[in-house]
Amino acid sequence: MRTMILLPDHHHAEAKRKATSQGISLSEYIRGLVARDLQQGEAPKDPSVVFGLFDSEGSRIADGKQAMISEAIDKQFAAKGL
Repeated sequence: MRTMILLPDHHHAEAKRKATSQGISLSEYIRGLVARDLQQGEAPKDPSVVFGLFDSEGSRIADGKQAMISEAIDKQFAAKGL
C-alpha cells in the first residue's frame, strides 16, 4: 500500500540529507523512524513511576539551597572585586 505523506520543505530536505548520509533512500529512512517509534511504545503517563529511583544518601540540599545560591553569588562578586 502506498501512502503520500506531506512534509514541510525544510523537513523534507533535512530528512533527505540524513538518508543520503546513511546511504539509504528517503522512504527507507522514514520507514525506519516510524518502526523505531512504534517499537518504543507509549511513555508512562504517571509521573510517580520516577519517584524513589534515586537514593540521596542523606543529602538535604533542598533545605539549604537559598544559602548555597547566595554563597555562590557572593563568591562570583568577590572574584570580580565587587
